[in-house]
Amino acid sequence: MLKGILRAASVVACTAFVSSAANANDWVQMPLDNTQSWSMRMIESEMVRFPEAWQIDWDEKPQWDYVHGLNLLAITEVYQDTKDPRLLSYVKGYYDMLVQQDGSIKTYDINKFNIDMVNPGKVLFFLYEETGNPKYKKAADLLRTQLTTHPRTEQGGFWHKKRYPDQMWLDGLYMGAPFYAEYIVKYGDMKELDDVFLQFELIEEHLYDEKTGLPLHGWDASKKQKWADKETGLSQHHWSRSLGWYAMAMVDVLEVVPAEHPKTPWLKARFKAFIDATLTYQHNSGTWYQVTDLGNREGNYLEASGTAMLTYAMAKGASLKFLPEEYKAHAEKGFAGLLDQMISVNPDTNVISLEQVCAVAGLGGNPYRDGSFDYYMSEPIRANDAKGVGPFILAAHYLNK
Repeated sequence: MLKGILRAASVVACTAFVSSAANANDWVQMPLDNTQSWSMRMIESEMVRFPEAWQIDWDEKPQWDYVHGLNLLAITEVYQDTKDPRLLSYVKGYYDMLVQQDGSIKTYDINKFNIDMVNPGKVLFFLYEETGNPKYKKAADLLRTQLTTHPRTEQGGFWHKKRYPDQMWLDGLYMGAPFYAEYIVKYGDMKELDDVFLQFELIEEHLYDEKTGLPLHGWDASKKQKWADKETGLSQHHWSRSLGWYAMAMVDVLEVVPAEHPKTPWLKARFKAFIDATLTYQHNSGTWYQVTDLGNREGNYLEASGTAMLTYAMAKGASLKFLPEEYKAHAEKGFAGLLDQMISVNPDTNVISLEQVCAVAGLGGNPYRDGSFDYYMSEPIRANDAKGVGPFILAAHYLNK
């Protein structure tokens, strides 16, 4: 059953946001309508928590960031079905605050070569087509320019960031590949799609663990990082959110690339094989553990963002027929687990919260993240982290189709 009541501190914070949202932007009527779809319930709950979209994930000032791209893409998808003008206004407000008329983007620094910063560009395609304003296309052009000069491994894989040399993380496939593919299909040379497929080919070649049939979180082609195996360059563990990023990358690229492209059947087959491997580790509740394959290890916990991402990927894959129809049942099981284990409801406002989200995890950096089991257990857990909320909206949306 759904959890009942948010922690007292959360209720107080939520009440403050309710007042702000209702008075300043008139986004929602309180209490929220609890008969709506789960996607709309979560979107309206986010609007209560964050009356302006730049505030998503508790940001204190507007910034161009991948989590905003993730959540606002989810809201955009729901808007395209509902045509609810509040959703368009919310999404557009963020992009108009940061994207200038000449296509430049406030707070974005191309010279950092951070693949994460390409991700918010996905919504630019929609905004350009919806409004006809050329600034959105110019901003997409700018992000495409980053990929032209982005540093790569010797085989051509995009580094995760300039400050993480020779490293490919599963996360980066979601951040770069779907934008890259859609830009090519809409505005570029279709021959460039081979470069998009190459990114997946390198993951499939280098990151898999034969025992589990799943890719590990990261790969250091130089094998110099302390977190990397000296023979393979691989990190130690399967992190469920990184698997979720990869699953979303695969299904989102499959949605964009032509079915007749010679490499599309290969990616479709790899997507199904990947999903089959993840299902081996799906908990009987429908959810997945933080460290995917070590559910029996003390300290491990069922985590919401990885669960939401994998659920979304399966739901969309089944909806678009990249997976057999019966895979929708696996997605439904995952979503039922989210509702049962990880959703709480404020009884006074009907605002919903997604609990048990790992706040952040990575490899290397300062302080150094060694990719150990203890490291993944040490990162904070919080409610309503954007990296769980966006995929929850998408999962709910595709299960409704």
